Amino acid sequence: MFLIINKFFIPKGYRGITIFPFIFLRYKTDKKDLVILNHEKIHIYQQLELLILPFYVLYLVHFLVNLIKYKNKDLAYRNIIFEKEAYANETNLNYLKNRKLWEFLR
Repeated sequence: MFLIINKFFIPKGYRGITIFPFIFLRYKTDKKDLVILNHEKIHIYQQLELLILPFYVLYLVHFLVNLIKYKNKDLAYRNIIFEKEAYANETNLNYLKNRKLWEFLR
């Protein structure tokens, strides 16, 4: 995992994005934000579970299905199965130690 600070690469309104093996952060101070880092590390685990490329395909498909369903970009994003797991567990800094395989499906 590599941390990169680049506010121009990250979509407006977001503070981090993970593209294995990189975590891009908008602000230098976010390198110390354990919640953001944990959220992005959860995505690293998800990407590895799905052998990386299928993760992105499923992520995009799920976003598009949600966009049709909710007709709202933010709701579509928040309801992607991978984001639901990451947001639900981002404050639990021990989550990745106990995380079960394929947890995003639960």
